[in-house]
Amino acid sequence: MAPNPNSSPLDHEVGLGVYDCAGCNLPLFSSKTKFDSGTGWPSFYEPLPNAIATSEDHAFFIVRTEVHCRRCGGHLGHRFNDGPKPTGLRYCMNGVALKFIPQKQQGG
Repeated sequence: MAPNPNSSPLDHEVGLGVYDCAGCNLPLFSSKTKFDSGTGWPSFYEPLPNAIATSEDHAFFIVRTEVHCRRCGGHLGHRFNDGPKPTGLRYCMNGVALKFIPQKQQGG
């Protein structure tokens, strides 16, 4: 069963780091591209290079762009054309498909 909006603590994560695929640990999104979309899902305006693949999703009688991990093929969420600049895209991700890896602190 899919989680509900607002059910992932990653939606409210504001630390610096990288969001990896929960299935295979491939880095997918930088925290620098994360934004609050107001949807209740962790959202990003751009993935890391060579991190994702997409396909057409025809569920619910509409066509959406489904987002998958490029390496393991795990379902991550969907991409929409209503995001912020500079891309205008919103990668609306399922929080259980991601792991947040905090950036290590520099120095001591």
